[in-house]
Amino acid sequence: MQTVVGLSPKEALKQFFGFSKFKGLQEDVINAVLERHDTFVIMPTGGGKSLCYQLPALMLEGTAIVVSPLIALMKNQVDAIRGFSETDGIAHFINSSLNKTEITQVKSDIMGGKCKLLYVAPESLNKDENVEFFRGVKISFVAIDEAHCISEWGHDFRPEYRRLRPIIEQIADCPIMALTATATPKVQQDIQKNLGMLDAKVFKASFNRANLYYEIRAKANVGKQIIQYIKANSGKSGIIYCLSRKKTEEIAELLQVNGIKALPYHAGMDGGQRSKVQDKFLMQDVDVICATIAFGMGIDKPDVRFVIHHDIPKSLESYYQETGRAGRDGGEGVCIAFYSPKDIEKLEKFLQGKPVAEQEIGMLLLQEVIAYAETSMSRRQYLLHYFGEEWDPVNGEGAGMDDNSRNPKERFDGSEQVQMILECISEFKELHKAGFICKVIAGIKTSEVTTYKGHLSKYFAEGKDSDEKFWNAIVRQMYVRGLVMKEIETYGTLKITPEGNAFMKKPQPFMVVKEEEIGETDDDDLIIPKQGGGAVDEALFTMLKDLRQRLAKEKKNPAICYCAGSCHGRNVHTVSNHIG
Repeated sequence: MQTVVGLSPKEALKQFFGFSKFKGLQEDVINAVLERHDTFVIMPTGGGKSLCYQLPALMLEGTAIVVSPLIALMKNQVDAIRGFSETDGIAHFINSSLNKTEITQVKSDIMGGKCKLLYVAPESLNKDENVEFFRGVKISFVAIDEAHCISEWGHDFRPEYRRLRPIIEQIADCPIMALTATATPKVQQDIQKNLGMLDAKVFKASFNRANLYYEIRAKANVGKQIIQYIKANSGKSGIIYCLSRKKTEEIAELLQVNGIKALPYHAGMDGGQRSKVQDKFLMQDVDVICATIAFGMGIDKPDVRFVIHHDIPKSLESYYQETGRAGRDGGEGVCIAFYSPKDIEKLEKFLQGKPVAEQEIGMLLLQEVIAYAETSMSRRQYLLHYFGEEWDPVNGEGAGMDDNSRNPKERFDGSEQVQMILECISEFKELHKAGFICKVIAGIKTSEVTTYKGHLSKYFAEGKDSDEKFWNAIVRQMYVRGLVMKEIETYGTLKITPEGNAFMKKPQPFMVVKEEEIGETDDDDLIIPKQGGGAVDEALFTMLKDLRQRLAKEKKNPAICYCAGSCHGRNVHTVSNHIG
Protein backbone atom coordinates (compact mmCIF):
# COMPACT_ATOMS: atom_id res chain seq x y z
CA MET A 1 0.00 0.00 0.00
CA GLN A 2 1.36 3.43 -0.96
CA THR A 3 0.99 6.41 1.37
CA VAL A 4 2.21 9.99 1.08
CA VAL A 5 4.33 9.66 4.22
CA GLY A 6 6.05 6.51 2.95
CA LEU A 7 5.74 4.82 6.33
CA SER A 8 4.13 1.62 7.52
CA PRO A 9 1.24 2.02 10.00
CA LYS A 10 3.54 1.05 12.92
CA GLU A 11 6.19 3.52 11.80
CA ALA A 12 3.57 6.24 11.40
CA LEU A 13 2.15 5.42 14.84
CA LYS A 14 5.58 5.93 16.37
CA GLN A 15 6.27 9.13 14.42
CA PHE A 16 2.92 10.84 14.89
CA PHE A 17 1.78 9.56 18.28
CA GLY A 18 4.90 8.24 19.98
CA PHE A 19 3.55 4.72 20.56
CA SER A 20 5.34 1.51 19.62
CA LYS A 21 2.34 -0.80 19.30
CA PHE A 22 -1.35 -0.73 18.46
CA LYS A 23 -4.18 -1.67 20.75
CA GLY A 24 -6.69 -4.41 19.95
CA LEU A 25 -8.09 -4.19 16.43
CA GLN A 26 -6.61 -0.78 15.59
CA GLU A 27 -3.93 -1.99 13.16
CA ASP A 28 -6.34 -4.22 11.21
CA VAL A 29 -8.85 -1.36 10.91
CA ILE A 30 -6.17 1.10 9.74
CA ASN A 31 -4.88 -1.33 7.11
CA ALA A 32 -8.43 -1.79 5.78
CA VAL A 33 -8.84 2.00 5.44
CA LEU A 34 -5.46 2.36 3.73
CA GLU A 35 -6.54 -0.35 1.27
CA ARG A 36 -9.66 1.74 0.48
CA HIS A 37 -12.22 -0.67 1.93
CA ASP A 38 -15.49 0.52 3.42
CA THR A 39 -15.01 -0.16 7.12
CA PHE A 40 -17.38 -0.60 10.05
CA VAL A 41 -15.84 -0.33 13.52
CA ILE A 42 -17.68 -1.30 16.70
CA MET A 43 -15.41 -0.62 19.62
CA PRO A 44 -16.29 0.19 23.26
CA THR A 45 -15.58 3.57 24.82
CA GLY A 46 -11.88 3.73 25.60
CA GLY A 47 -11.01 1.21 22.89
CA GLY A 48 -9.14 3.75 20.75
CA LYS A 49 -11.65 4.43 17.94
CA SER A 50 -10.33 7.91 17.15
CA LEU A 51 -6.88 6.60 16.22
CA CYS A 52 -8.54 4.35 13.61
CA TYR A 53 -9.32 7.40 11.46
CA GLN A 54 -6.72 9.89 12.72
CA LEU A 55 -3.68 7.85 11.69
CA PRO A 56 -4.78 6.92 8.13
CA ALA A 57 -5.87 10.54 7.61
CA LEU A 58 -2.32 11.66 8.38
CA MET A 59 -0.87 8.98 6.09
CA LEU A 60 -3.09 9.44 3.02
CA GLU A 61 -3.17 12.15 0.38
CA GLY A 62 -5.96 14.68 0.77
CA THR A 63 -8.32 15.54 3.61
CA ALA A 64 -10.36 13.05 5.64
CA ILE A 65 -13.84 14.26 6.61
CA VAL A 66 -15.03 13.14 10.04
CA VAL A 67 -18.76 13.56 10.62
CA SER A 68 -19.26 14.20 14.32
CA PRO A 69 -22.44 15.09 16.26
CA LEU A 70 -21.14 17.37 19.02
CA ILE A 71 -19.26 20.66 18.88
CA ALA A 72 -17.51 19.93 22.19
CA LEU A 73 -16.29 16.60 20.82
CA MET A 74 -14.90 18.24 17.67
CA LYS A 75 -13.06 20.96 19.58
CA ASN A 76 -11.55 18.46 22.01
CA GLN A 77 -10.22 16.21 19.25
CA VAL A 78 -8.95 19.05 17.05
CA ASP A 79 -7.08 20.60 20.00
CA ALA A 80 -5.52 17.22 20.75
CA ILE A 81 -4.33 16.66 17.16
CA ARG A 82 -2.88 20.15 16.96
CA GLY A 83 -1.07 19.52 20.24
CA PHE A 84 1.44 17.16 18.69
CA SER A 85 1.81 18.66 15.22
CA GLU A 86 4.15 21.38 14.07
CA THR A 87 1.98 21.97 10.97
CA ASP A 88 -0.49 24.82 11.31
CA GLY A 89 -4.02 23.91 10.30
CA ILE A 90 -3.47 20.13 10.26
CA ALA A 91 -6.92 19.65 11.84
CA HIS A 92 -10.02 21.82 11.68
CA PHE A 93 -13.74 21.69 12.26
CA ILE A 94 -16.72 23.30 10.54
CA ASN A 95 -19.90 23.83 12.51
CA SER A 96 -22.33 26.53 13.60
CA SER A 97 -19.85 27.98 16.13
CA LEU A 98 -17.60 29.42 13.36
CA ASN A 99 -18.07 32.77 11.67
CA LYS A 100 -17.53 33.38 7.93
CA THR A 101 -13.91 34.51 8.36
CA GLU A 102 -13.03 31.38 10.32
CA ILE A 103 -14.71 29.13 7.76
CA THR A 104 -12.79 30.87 4.97
CA GLN A 105 -9.52 30.12 6.80
CA VAL A 106 -10.47 26.47 7.21
CA LYS A 107 -11.23 26.15 3.49
CA SER A 108 -7.95 27.90 2.63
CA ASP A 109 -5.98 25.34 4.68
CA ILE A 110 -7.84 22.49 2.94
CA MET A 111 -7.14 23.94 -0.52
CA GLY A 112 -3.50 24.42 0.44
CA GLY A 113 -3.12 20.77 1.44
CA LYS A 114 -2.41 21.60 5.10
CA CYS A 115 -5.58 20.17 6.62
CA LYS A 116 -5.55 16.36 6.94
CA LEU A 117 -8.52 16.01 9.28
CA LEU A 118 -11.75 17.99 9.03
CA TYR A 119 -14.49 17.47 11.62
CA VAL A 120 -17.92 18.40 10.29
CA ALA A 121 -21.38 18.47 11.84
CA PRO A 122 -23.90 16.56 9.68
CA GLU A 123 -25.94 19.76 9.25
CA SER A 124 -22.86 21.55 7.88
CA LEU A 125 -22.06 18.72 5.49
CA ASN A 126 -25.58 18.98 4.06
CA LYS A 127 -25.18 22.64 3.04
CA ASP A 128 -25.01 23.12 -0.73
CA GLU A 129 -22.04 25.52 -0.60
CA ASN A 130 -20.00 23.01 1.45
CA VAL A 131 -20.91 20.10 -0.85
CA GLU A 132 -19.78 22.18 -3.83
CA PHE A 133 -16.52 23.08 -2.09
CA PHE A 134 -15.69 19.49 -1.12
CA ARG A 135 -16.27 18.34 -4.69
CA GLY A 136 -13.29 20.47 -5.72
CA VAL A 137 -10.76 19.06 -3.25
CA LYS A 138 -9.11 15.68 -2.66
CA ILE A 139 -11.03 13.68 -0.03
CA SER A 140 -9.15 10.63 1.28
CA PHE A 141 -12.15 9.05 3.03
CA VAL A 142 -15.23 9.94 5.09
CA ALA A 143 -15.49 8.72 8.69
CA ILE A 144 -18.86 8.80 10.45
CA ASP A 145 -18.35 8.91 14.20
CA GLU A 146 -21.16 8.01 16.62
CA ALA A 147 -22.72 6.09 13.73
CA HIS A 148 -25.51 4.74 15.95
CA CYS A 149 -27.19 8.13 15.39
CA ILE A 150 -28.12 6.77 11.94
CA SER A 151 -30.45 4.10 13.29
CA GLU A 152 -33.99 4.88 14.39
CA TRP A 153 -33.83 1.61 16.36
CA GLY A 154 -31.06 2.90 18.60
CA HIS A 155 -30.59 5.78 21.00
CA ASP A 156 -29.72 9.36 19.96
CA PHE A 157 -31.33 8.94 16.53
CA ARG A 158 -30.69 12.00 14.32
CA PRO A 159 -32.60 12.19 11.00
CA GLU A 160 -29.83 14.22 9.32
CA TYR A 161 -27.50 11.21 9.77
CA ARG A 162 -29.73 9.15 7.46
CA ARG A 163 -29.06 11.58 4.61
CA LEU A 164 -25.29 11.16 4.72
CA ARG A 165 -24.88 8.50 2.02
CA PRO A 166 -26.30 10.55 -0.91
CA ILE A 167 -24.32 13.60 0.25
CA ILE A 168 -21.07 11.60 0.34
CA GLU A 169 -21.78 10.27 -3.16
CA GLN A 170 -22.11 13.86 -4.41
CA ILE A 171 -18.80 14.84 -2.83
CA ALA A 172 -16.40 12.06 -3.81
CA ASP A 173 -15.90 8.43 -4.73
CA CYS A 174 -14.09 7.47 -1.55
CA PRO A 175 -14.21 4.82 1.18
CA ILE A 176 -16.66 5.24 4.06
CA MET A 177 -15.83 4.42 7.63
CA ALA A 178 -18.54 4.10 10.32
CA LEU A 179 -17.62 3.99 14.00
CA THR A 180 -19.68 3.47 17.15
CA ALA A 181 -19.28 2.26 20.72
CA THR A 182 -22.89 1.22 21.21
CA ALA A 183 -24.78 -0.85 18.68
CA THR A 184 -27.07 -3.83 19.08
CA PRO A 185 -27.10 -6.35 16.19
CA LYS A 186 -30.26 -4.67 14.80
CA VAL A 187 -28.64 -1.21 14.93
CA GLN A 188 -25.47 -2.54 13.26
CA GLN A 189 -27.55 -3.91 10.38
CA ASP A 190 -29.46 -0.64 10.04
CA ILE A 191 -26.25 1.42 9.92
CA GLN A 192 -24.71 -0.72 7.19
CA LYS A 193 -27.91 -0.78 5.14
CA ASN A 194 -28.44 2.99 5.33
CA LEU A 195 -24.83 3.77 4.41
CA GLY A 196 -24.85 1.25 1.53
CA MET A 197 -21.93 -0.63 3.05
CA LEU A 198 -23.30 -4.16 3.52
CA ASP A 199 -20.02 -5.49 2.05
CA ALA A 200 -17.87 -3.43 4.42
CA LYS A 201 -15.10 -4.99 6.45
CA VAL A 202 -16.53 -5.24 9.98
CA PHE A 203 -14.32 -5.01 13.04
CA LYS A 204 -16.14 -5.72 16.29
CA ALA A 205 -14.29 -5.62 19.58
CA SER A 206 -15.76 -7.15 22.73
CA PHE A 207 -18.21 -4.97 24.61
CA ASN A 208 -16.91 -6.41 27.86
CA ARG A 209 -15.15 -3.82 30.03
CA ALA A 210 -13.85 -6.26 32.63
CA ASN A 211 -12.51 -3.57 34.98
CA LEU A 212 -15.90 -1.89 35.44
CA TYR A 213 -18.08 -2.73 38.45
CA TYR A 214 -21.84 -2.33 37.94
CA GLU A 215 -24.33 -1.66 40.71
CA ILE A 216 -27.97 -0.56 40.94
CA ARG A 217 -29.22 1.08 44.13
CA ALA A 218 -32.66 2.08 45.36
CA LYS A 219 -33.26 5.80 44.99
CA ALA A 220 -33.41 6.71 48.67
CA ASN A 221 -31.30 9.40 50.40
CA VAL A 222 -29.40 9.75 47.12
CA GLY A 223 -27.52 12.93 48.07
CA LYS A 224 -26.29 11.34 51.28
CA GLN A 225 -25.22 8.17 49.50
CA ILE A 226 -23.31 10.11 46.83
CA ILE A 227 -21.51 12.28 49.39
CA GLN A 228 -20.53 9.24 51.47
CA TYR A 229 -19.21 7.42 48.43
CA ILE A 230 -17.15 10.37 47.16
CA LYS A 231 -15.78 11.14 50.64
CA ALA A 232 -14.71 7.49 50.96
CA ASN A 233 -12.94 7.82 47.59
CA SER A 234 -11.42 11.24 48.13
CA GLY A 235 -9.31 12.69 45.31
CA LYS A 236 -10.71 10.41 42.64
CA SER A 237 -12.29 11.82 39.48
CA GLY A 238 -15.91 11.06 38.73
CA ILE A 239 -18.98 12.03 36.74
CA ILE A 240 -22.54 12.22 38.07
CA TYR A 241 -25.19 12.11 35.35
CA CYS A 242 -28.57 13.76 35.99
CA LEU A 243 -31.77 13.92 33.98
CA SER A 244 -32.22 17.70 34.15
CA ARG A 245 -30.07 20.82 34.05
CA LYS A 246 -31.56 21.98 37.34
CA LYS A 247 -30.57 18.75 39.07
CA THR A 248 -26.93 19.03 37.91
CA GLU A 249 -26.72 22.44 39.58
CA GLU A 250 -28.43 21.24 42.76
CA ILE A 251 -26.14 18.21 43.14
CA ALA A 252 -23.00 20.26 42.35
CA GLU A 253 -23.99 22.80 45.01
CA LEU A 254 -24.70 20.02 47.52
CA LEU A 255 -21.26 18.54 46.93
CA GLN A 256 -19.56 21.94 47.16
CA VAL A 257 -21.06 22.73 50.59
CA ASN A 258 -19.83 19.32 51.73
CA GLY A 259 -16.24 20.15 50.78
CA ILE A 260 -16.13 18.32 47.44
CA LYS A 261 -14.67 20.05 44.37
CA ALA A 262 -17.57 19.79 41.93
CA LEU A 263 -19.07 21.77 39.04
CA PRO A 264 -22.22 21.45 36.91
CA TYR A 265 -22.20 20.99 33.12
CA HIS A 266 -25.19 21.17 30.80
CA ALA A 267 -26.34 22.49 27.42
CA GLY A 268 -27.89 25.57 29.02
CA MET A 269 -24.41 26.97 29.69
CA ASP A 270 -22.67 28.90 26.93
CA GLY A 271 -19.75 27.38 25.03
CA GLY A 272 -17.14 29.31 27.01
CA GLN A 273 -18.52 28.14 30.35
CA ARG A 274 -18.64 24.52 29.22
CA SER A 275 -15.06 24.68 27.91
CA LYS A 276 -13.83 26.07 31.25
CA VAL A 277 -15.57 23.29 33.18
CA GLN A 278 -14.12 20.69 30.81
CA ASP A 279 -10.61 22.11 31.16
CA LYS A 280 -10.83 22.23 34.97
CA PHE A 281 -11.88 18.58 35.01
CA LEU A 282 -9.02 17.58 32.68
CA MET A 283 -6.49 19.59 34.73
CA GLN A 284 -7.80 18.05 37.98
CA ASP A 285 -8.82 21.39 39.46
CA VAL A 286 -12.24 19.76 39.86
CA ASP A 287 -12.83 16.18 41.01
CA VAL A 288 -16.49 15.70 40.11
CA ILE A 289 -18.64 16.91 37.22
CA CYS A 290 -22.43 16.86 37.65
CA ALA A 291 -23.74 16.72 34.12
CA THR A 292 -26.49 15.99 31.69
CA ILE A 293 -25.72 13.55 28.87
CA ALA A 294 -24.12 16.46 26.94
CA PHE A 295 -20.91 15.83 28.89
CA GLY A 296 -18.35 13.14 28.26
CA MET A 297 -18.37 12.34 24.54
CA GLY A 298 -14.75 12.40 23.41
CA ILE A 299 -13.47 13.80 26.70
CA ASP A 300 -9.83 12.75 26.90
CA LYS A 301 -9.63 11.68 30.54
CA PRO A 302 -8.72 8.02 31.06
CA ASP A 303 -8.59 8.18 34.88
CA VAL A 304 -12.29 8.73 35.66
CA ARG A 305 -12.78 6.36 38.61
CA PHE A 306 -16.54 6.42 39.03
CA VAL A 307 -19.67 7.21 37.03
CA ILE A 308 -22.86 7.71 39.05
CA HIS A 309 -26.30 7.95 37.47
CA HIS A 310 -28.49 10.06 39.76
CA ASP A 311 -31.33 9.22 37.36
CA ILE A 312 -31.68 6.03 35.36
CA PRO A 313 -30.91 6.59 31.62
CA LYS A 314 -33.45 6.25 28.80
CA SER A 315 -31.70 3.29 27.16
CA LEU A 316 -29.06 0.65 27.80
CA GLU A 317 -27.03 2.14 24.93
CA SER A 318 -26.89 5.46 26.77
CA TYR A 319 -26.06 3.70 30.03
CA TYR A 320 -23.27 1.66 28.46
CA GLN A 321 -21.76 4.66 26.71
CA GLU A 322 -21.85 6.81 29.85
CA THR A 323 -20.48 4.14 32.19
CA GLY A 324 -17.77 3.52 29.59
CA ARG A 325 -16.17 6.84 30.56
CA ALA A 326 -14.96 5.22 33.78
CA GLY A 327 -11.65 3.35 33.96
CA ARG A 328 -10.55 3.94 30.38
CA ASP A 329 -6.95 3.33 31.47
CA GLY A 330 -7.83 -0.21 32.58
CA GLY A 331 -7.80 0.75 36.27
CA GLU A 332 -10.62 1.06 38.77
CA GLY A 333 -14.03 1.97 37.38
CA VAL A 334 -17.17 1.94 39.53
CA CYS A 335 -20.59 2.44 37.92
CA ILE A 336 -23.50 3.11 40.27
CA ALA A 337 -27.04 3.89 39.09
CA PHE A 338 -29.95 4.90 41.30
CA TYR A 339 -33.26 3.38 40.23
CA SER A 340 -36.83 4.41 40.98
CA PRO A 341 -40.03 3.62 39.04
CA LYS A 342 -40.79 7.36 39.22
CA ASP A 343 -37.80 8.01 36.91
CA ILE A 344 -39.33 5.65 34.36
CA GLU A 345 -42.61 7.58 34.59
CA LYS A 346 -40.75 10.83 33.85
CA LEU A 347 -39.02 9.29 30.83
CA GLU A 348 -42.35 7.94 29.57
CA LYS A 349 -43.83 11.46 29.79
CA PHE A 350 -40.97 12.76 27.63
CA LEU A 351 -42.16 10.40 24.88
CA GLN A 352 -45.68 11.81 24.85
CA GLY A 353 -46.48 13.91 21.82
CA LYS A 354 -43.85 12.22 19.66
CA PRO A 355 -44.78 10.13 16.58
CA VAL A 356 -46.26 6.74 17.46
CA ALA A 357 -43.34 4.76 15.99
CA GLU A 358 -40.86 6.85 18.00
CA GLN A 359 -42.90 6.31 21.17
CA GLU A 360 -42.94 2.55 20.57
CA ILE A 361 -39.17 2.43 20.09
CA GLY A 362 -38.63 4.64 23.14
CA MET A 363 -40.84 2.37 25.27
CA LEU A 364 -39.00 -0.71 24.02
CA LEU A 365 -35.66 0.84 25.05
CA LEU A 366 -37.12 1.80 28.44
CA GLN A 367 -38.35 -1.77 29.03
CA GLU A 368 -34.79 -3.01 28.57
CA VAL A 369 -33.56 -0.47 31.14
CA ILE A 370 -36.22 -1.62 33.62
CA ALA A 371 -35.26 -5.26 33.02
CA TYR A 372 -31.58 -4.48 33.62
CA ALA A 373 -32.31 -2.49 36.80
CA GLU A 374 -34.65 -5.08 38.27
CA THR A 375 -32.82 -8.27 37.30
CA SER A 376 -31.15 -10.43 39.94
CA MET A 377 -28.89 -12.21 37.45
CA SER A 378 -25.42 -10.97 36.53
CA ARG A 379 -25.77 -7.41 35.23
CA ARG A 380 -22.70 -7.81 33.04
CA GLN A 381 -24.22 -10.91 31.43
CA TYR A 382 -27.50 -9.09 30.76
CA LEU A 383 -25.73 -6.03 29.33
CA LEU A 384 -23.45 -8.04 27.03
CA HIS A 385 -26.33 -10.18 25.79
CA TYR A 386 -28.20 -7.02 24.86
CA PHE A 387 -25.31 -6.10 22.56
CA GLY A 388 -25.27 -9.56 21.02
CA GLU A 389 -22.34 -10.99 22.98
CA GLU A 390 -22.48 -14.18 25.04
CA TRP A 391 -20.47 -14.27 28.26
CA ASP A 392 -19.86 -16.82 31.01
CA PRO A 393 -20.85 -15.31 34.39
CA VAL A 394 -18.72 -17.86 36.24
CA ASN A 395 -15.44 -17.93 34.32
CA GLY A 396 -15.72 -14.93 31.97
CA GLU A 397 -13.34 -12.00 32.29
CA GLY A 398 -14.89 -9.59 34.77
CA ALA A 399 -16.89 -12.28 36.60
CA GLY A 400 -17.99 -11.10 40.02
CA MET A 401 -17.82 -7.44 39.05
CA ASP A 402 -21.43 -6.48 39.72
CA ASP A 403 -23.65 -6.29 42.79
CA ASN A 404 -25.79 -9.31 41.89
CA SER A 405 -22.75 -11.55 41.31
CA ARG A 406 -21.20 -10.47 44.61
CA ASN A 407 -24.45 -11.06 46.46
CA PRO A 408 -25.95 -14.09 44.66
CA LYS A 409 -29.69 -14.63 45.04
CA GLU A 410 -31.56 -17.86 45.67
CA ARG A 411 -31.95 -20.16 42.64
CA PHE A 412 -34.61 -22.75 41.79
CA ASP A 413 -35.49 -25.10 38.93
CA GLY A 414 -37.91 -23.15 36.77
CA SER A 415 -38.28 -25.69 33.95
CA GLU A 416 -42.08 -26.01 34.49
CA GLN A 417 -42.54 -22.23 34.39
CA VAL A 418 -40.34 -21.94 31.30
CA GLN A 419 -42.35 -24.64 29.54
CA MET A 420 -45.61 -22.84 30.37
CA ILE A 421 -44.29 -19.51 29.02
CA LEU A 422 -43.07 -21.09 25.77
CA GLU A 423 -46.37 -22.89 25.20
CA CYS A 424 -48.33 -19.70 25.89
CA ILE A 425 -46.20 -17.74 23.42
CA SER A 426 -46.79 -20.49 20.85
CA GLU A 427 -50.56 -20.55 21.45
CA PHE A 428 -50.75 -16.82 20.60
CA LYS A 429 -48.72 -17.35 17.40
CA GLU A 430 -45.70 -15.38 18.70
CA LEU A 431 -47.57 -12.12 18.15
CA HIS A 432 -47.30 -10.54 21.61
CA LYS A 433 -44.79 -8.91 23.93
CA ALA A 434 -43.68 -10.24 27.31
CA GLY A 435 -46.16 -8.09 29.24
CA PHE A 436 -49.16 -9.71 27.55
CA ILE A 437 -47.89 -13.26 28.07
CA CYS A 438 -47.09 -12.63 31.74
CA LYS A 439 -50.50 -11.04 32.39
CA VAL A 440 -52.26 -14.04 30.85
CA ILE A 441 -50.34 -16.54 32.97
CA ALA A 442 -50.72 -14.43 36.14
CA GLY A 443 -54.46 -14.09 35.46
CA ILE A 444 -54.59 -10.32 35.07
CA LYS A 445 -57.56 -9.23 32.96
CA THR A 446 -56.74 -6.02 31.08
CA SER A 447 -58.29 -4.51 27.94
CA GLU A 448 -55.41 -5.92 25.87
CA VAL A 449 -55.82 -9.39 27.39
CA THR A 450 -59.56 -9.47 26.71
CA THR A 451 -59.22 -7.93 23.22
CA TYR A 452 -56.93 -10.77 22.14
CA LYS A 453 -58.97 -13.36 24.11
CA GLY A 454 -56.15 -14.04 26.53
CA HIS A 455 -58.72 -14.65 29.30
CA LEU A 456 -60.05 -17.61 27.30
CA SER A 457 -56.64 -19.29 27.04
CA LYS A 458 -56.02 -22.51 28.91
CA TYR A 459 -52.97 -20.76 30.41
CA PHE A 460 -54.99 -17.87 31.84
CA ALA A 461 -54.32 -17.70 35.62
CA GLU A 462 -52.29 -20.95 35.49
CA GLY A 463 -49.58 -19.08 37.34
CA LYS A 464 -51.80 -16.90 39.54
CA ASP A 465 -49.90 -17.92 42.68
CA SER A 466 -47.07 -15.64 41.47
CA ASP A 467 -47.36 -12.03 40.32
CA GLU A 468 -46.60 -10.52 36.92
CA LYS A 469 -43.11 -9.41 38.05
CA PHE A 470 -42.19 -13.04 38.85
CA TRP A 471 -43.15 -14.16 35.34
CA ASN A 472 -41.39 -11.20 33.73
CA ALA A 473 -38.21 -12.13 35.61
CA ILE A 474 -38.30 -15.64 34.14
CA VAL A 475 -38.89 -14.27 30.62
CA ARG A 476 -35.81 -12.03 31.06
CA GLN A 477 -33.67 -15.03 31.96
CA MET A 478 -35.06 -17.05 29.07
CA TYR A 479 -34.15 -14.13 26.79
CA VAL A 480 -30.57 -13.91 28.03
CA ARG A 481 -30.10 -17.67 27.78
CA GLY A 482 -31.43 -17.83 24.24
CA LEU A 483 -34.83 -19.57 24.50
CA VAL A 484 -36.71 -16.52 23.25
CA MET A 485 -35.79 -13.40 21.30
CA LYS A 486 -37.40 -9.98 20.93
CA GLU A 487 -38.27 -8.91 17.41
CA ILE A 488 -37.25 -5.26 17.18
CA GLU A 489 -39.34 -4.38 14.10
CA THR A 490 -42.52 -5.25 16.04
CA TYR A 491 -41.27 -3.38 19.13
CA GLY A 492 -40.39 -6.37 21.28
CA THR A 493 -42.71 -9.21 20.22
CA LEU A 494 -41.47 -12.49 21.73
CA LYS A 495 -40.31 -15.15 19.28
CA ILE A 496 -39.29 -18.69 20.20
CA THR A 497 -35.74 -19.57 19.10
CA PRO A 498 -34.62 -23.02 17.88
CA GLU A 499 -33.25 -23.57 21.42
CA GLY A 500 -36.69 -22.71 22.80
CA ASN A 501 -38.40 -25.16 20.43
CA ALA A 502 -35.94 -27.87 21.46
CA PHE A 503 -36.74 -27.15 25.12
CA MET A 504 -40.50 -27.51 24.48
CA LYS A 505 -39.94 -30.92 22.87
CA LYS A 506 -37.55 -32.09 25.56
CA PRO A 507 -37.58 -29.97 28.75
CA GLN A 508 -34.34 -29.79 30.72
CA PRO A 509 -33.57 -28.43 34.20
CA PHE A 510 -33.50 -24.62 33.96
CA MET A 511 -32.09 -22.93 37.03
CA VAL A 512 -33.66 -19.52 37.59
CA VAL A 513 -32.43 -16.74 39.84
CA LYS A 514 -35.13 -15.66 42.27
CA GLU A 515 -35.63 -11.93 41.81
CA GLU A 516 -36.00 -9.56 44.74
CA GLU A 517 -37.29 -6.03 45.11
CA ILE A 518 -34.63 -3.32 45.26
CA GLY A 519 -34.90 -2.24 48.88
CA GLU A 520 -33.58 0.61 50.97
CA THR A 521 -29.80 0.88 51.00
CA ASP A 522 -28.14 0.49 54.39
CA ASP A 523 -25.92 3.48 55.14
CA ASP A 524 -23.29 1.12 56.55
CA ASP A 525 -22.99 -0.65 53.21
CA LEU A 526 -22.24 2.25 50.89
CA ILE A 527 -18.54 1.88 50.13
CA ILE A 528 -17.65 -0.44 47.28
CA PRO A 529 -14.32 -2.29 47.59
CA LYS A 530 -11.58 -0.93 45.36
CA GLN A 531 -11.32 -2.64 41.97
CA GLY A 532 -7.66 -1.92 41.38
CA GLY A 533 -5.71 1.16 40.47
CA GLY A 534 -4.89 1.92 44.11
CA ALA A 535 -1.43 2.82 45.32
CA VAL A 536 0.62 0.78 47.79
CA ASP A 537 1.95 3.91 49.51
CA GLU A 538 -0.94 6.42 49.57
CA ALA A 539 1.22 9.26 50.95
CA LEU A 540 3.82 8.85 48.21
CA PHE A 541 1.09 8.51 45.59
CA THR A 542 -0.47 11.81 46.74
CA MET A 543 2.93 13.54 46.52
CA LEU A 544 3.48 12.21 43.00
CA LYS A 545 0.02 13.37 41.91
CA ASP A 546 0.73 16.85 43.29
CA LEU A 547 4.03 16.93 41.39
CA ARG A 548 2.32 15.73 38.22
CA GLN A 549 -0.33 18.45 38.51
CA ARG A 550 2.30 21.17 39.02
CA LEU A 551 4.28 19.99 35.99
CA ALA A 552 1.12 19.69 33.92
CA LYS A 553 0.13 23.28 34.72
CA GLU A 554 3.58 24.51 33.74
CA LYS A 555 3.25 22.66 30.42
CA LYS A 556 -0.45 23.59 30.09
CA ASN A 557 -1.37 19.96 29.52
CA PRO A 558 -3.84 17.66 31.32
CA ALA A 559 -2.42 16.00 34.43
CA ILE A 560 -3.06 12.45 33.29
CA CYS A 561 -1.02 9.57 31.93
CA TYR A 562 -0.87 9.05 28.17
CA CYS A 563 1.76 6.34 27.93
CA ALA A 564 -0.10 3.05 27.48
CA GLY A 565 -3.33 1.10 27.68
CA SER A 566 -6.39 2.89 26.42
CA CYS A 567 -4.33 6.04 26.04
CA HIS A 568 -3.62 4.74 22.52
CA GLY A 569 -4.89 7.20 20.00
CA ARG A 570 -4.15 10.19 22.18
CA ASN A 571 -1.32 12.54 21.69
CA VAL A 572 -0.60 14.73 24.69
CA HIS A 573 2.73 13.80 26.23
CA THR A 574 3.96 15.55 29.34
CA VAL A 575 7.07 15.35 31.49
CA SER A 576 4.82 13.65 34.02
CA ASN A 577 3.70 10.81 31.72
CA HIS A 578 4.85 8.04 33.99
CA ILE A 579 3.70 9.48 37.29
CA GLY A 580 0.56 7.69 38.52
